[in-house]
Amino acid sequence: MLAVVVAWGTMAGLVLPGPHAHAATAAVPSGPSGTGGAGRALSGVSGTPGPYAFAEEAQRVEGALSTADAVLLEAGGSYRSTLPPSGTAHYRLELDATSTTYVSATAVPPAGVTASAVDGVKVTLEDGDGRSCDANTATFGAGRSPHPVAAWAAREISPRRSVCKDAGTYYVTVERAGPDAGGTSPEPWGLELVAVSEPPLDDSAATSAPEAWNSASPDPVEGKAVRRPGGAGFTRATLVGEGVWRDDIRPGRTLFYRVPVDWGQQLHVTAELGSTEPDTTGYVAAALDLDLYNPVRGYVTDLGVGYDGSQKSDGLAPLPPVTYGNRHAAGSRADGMRFAGSYYLVAHLTADVADEFGDEPVPLTLRVRLSGERQDGPDYQGRSVPPGLFTVTDEDRDAAGEGTETGDDSAMTALAVGGIGTGTALLIGLGVWTVVARRQGAA
Repeated sequence: MLAVVVAWGTMAGLVLPGPHAHAATAAVPSGPSGTGGAGRALSGVSGTPGPYAFAEEAQRVEGALSTADAVLLEAGGSYRSTLPPSGTAHYRLELDATSTTYVSATAVPPAGVTASAVDGVKVTLEDGDGRSCDANTATFGAGRSPHPVAAWAAREISPRRSVCKDAGTYYVTVERAGPDAGGTSPEPWGLELVAVSEPPLDDSAATSAPEAWNSASPDPVEGKAVRRPGGAGFTRATLVGEGVWRDDIRPGRTLFYRVPVDWGQQLHVTAELGSTEPDTTGYVAAALDLDLYNPVRGYVTDLGVGYDGSQKSDGLAPLPPVTYGNRHAAGSRADGMRFAGSYYLVAHLTADVADEFGDEPVPLTLRVRLSGERQDGPDYQGRSVPPGLFTVTDEDRDAAGEGTETGDDSAMTALAVGGIGTGTALLIGLGVWTVVARRQGAA
């Protein structure tokens, strides 16, 4: 019943109050700072999303050739820019002496460009004296298939760090990664930038990483998959919870999902590529690339799945429970699981799959499990910017839903989230309401 109400409200352009509004979020690809309707228009039908969906509210800015001309990026803002084939693009931050700040840059190469496994984007954050606070690189990986990738850098207020603690002007530098930089792709790339601020904690803040955590991988979630079309960008990422989720992905395409993960919870993900026609032959060593990013779009870990036309699967390496102290751990996997919020699963099917198996969509299934008891978050002395970035609400969990189909109720839910026409959903909904009204009248 609820799924039908969602479909009607979405079709009519209404904002439904209460639980109906939250269910509408589940029905349309959407991120914490995005709007749903445009995301569905950009994503298109299942398995055929359009180009990367930049944030609607993104402000257009130009990266400067010199730090002297760098434009200001403000925490909580989204920005759209261009990454040149060579050289660097500079941006500016004005920071206080107490908050930790994260900057993420998503590089979006145009379709049809060539690339190597080590091509990608590099982000560096420096203080006013040119001292590096942090630097990270994101690459296209073994598949050598250009697709949106994000790298992050942080100005972290921590007892472990002796630099970049003062208030003042800081600079963000974004450049191409790889030995040939822009040589393999002379066209400019699109660039989406976000900056966020994390407030300080009280004096009881953790100063070391957890000593031990359960690193055993549980069995993947079982059950029939619920079809949930992937989004076309971070702000259009489709919301999913624990369960089994299905879409079809074409070679060269990228799908975005987000999973609310609370403090104390562990995230487990298995990705599967379904079989194609039985008479096909060939093999692609790194056909599927699945990247996991944290709530500030910081890279956490990834996996690659080889494909020969038959069913293949693999799971992300074990991840620790989400705790504040993970930031003191060595290695990106633990370090990235430092706060609660929306974690992003970005699935890319390499363009080489089309050469071996044709350009038809390949079935993609994501099995998502959340283990561990939810815990209270740390005692922040203030709010994040944007607000609520490091929290998971009951509304988030309700909208994410459960991804296993067991009967008619699941089929009704699939109406809202699986992409059938809203007009059809409306007709079904009117029929359901008529039956309910008759029963109530008879009673």
